[in-house]
Amino acid sequence: MLDDSGVDDLVRQWTEDHSKATESDEINRIASEWLADVPVQPRTGIPGQRARGGSGSWAAVEATDPRFFAAMRERLPEVPAELLSAAAGWWQMVGGLAEAKEWWDAGISPLDQRALDYRAAGLAPSDLSRRLGPLTVLQHLRKGSAPAWCVARLQRQNERRSA
Repeated sequence: MLDDSGVDDLVRQWTEDHSKATESDEINRIASEWLADVPVQPRTGIPGQRARGGSGSWAAVEATDPRFFAAMRERLPEVPAELLSAAAGWWQMVGGLAEAKEWWDAGISPLDQRALDYRAAGLAPSDLSRRLGPLTVLQHLRKGSAPAWCVARLQRQNERRSA
């Protein structure tokens, strides 16, 4: 399922970009000292998310649904949490956890944001295993075929079958 070399390259690149170096340690130290001098602003939230009701302060908003994060952590235990959180954020914006799992089970890594493009073009997880000539839709996509081209070919295939 996760044999796409592009995903491995993405994880490797992200890890290299976010590894702790002496320069970034110095930057973080300076930023921490600077932020310590800045007055603390009250936490904000969106209406309806008051902590325990009443006139209390606003509740913090979670950026990533913990269910999405847990599902991704289960499938990709070695990936840094920040990367999983970012990817989970994209998935939770477009659909439910069940749909995301369908894409993963169909052969698209949870870190591969191209699945969102495939979904927007009209492909479903079940389409990825369908054949277009000698290759499956997923193989065509991995070789660089446009998702719209795959959708059009699948529609023509369906029209021929129903005629």
